[in-house]
Amino acid sequence: MQASDKSATPAAQDRRDWFKRSGLFVAGLSAASALALPTRSFAASMSSDDDVKMLNVALGLEYQAIAAYQVGAESGLLQKPVLAVAVEFQGQHKAHAGILEATISKLGGTPVMARKPAEYGFPTDKLHNQADVLRFAAGLEKGAASAYLGTVPQFHNRDLAKAAASILGDETMHWAILLNALGENPVPAAFIA
Repeated sequence: MQASDKSATPAAQDRRDWFKRSGLFVAGLSAASALALPTRSFAASMSSDDDVKMLNVALGLEYQAIAAYQVGAESGLLQKPVLAVAVEFQGQHKAHAGILEATISKLGGTPVMARKPAEYGFPTDKLHNQADVLRFAAGLEKGAASAYLGTVPQFHNRDLAKAAASILGDETMHWAILLNALGENPVPAAFIA
């Protein structure tokens, strides 16, 4: 039932590895906190320099997602309706990054800067058609959903767990929509791993 990590893209594997090491995916929390938690409540739950460091790592990962969707959008391989969805998903990642930047600043930290898309090592040489771009994006979204799934039960603060679960739902919807666009089963299993 569980997909092999050998099939994961390097970017998706990097995201999963970071989530496993940190035990806390603050990017999702921050994005969800914009709707689920008042900023003051979220900031109060984050109190150390280590938290700011984790937020900055998460911000870097959101920048990576934004860059990945930019690569897909600029590839010239997406039909207009698919391109519109990709741009919408990118906008959601930009919203995540925006709330992360604001939260880092409110906690007295300095947000990291975005990198150029070429610096992420995306497999652009393997993107030859729309299906390739969709598979690349689906792999990233599946990795994000899996990371949130592993994070939710680790929270002591139930509001943070709720926020992470909310983001998990969003990432899972992205993944399902991308699979559907590929003509594949949008819900390939009863559980995600």
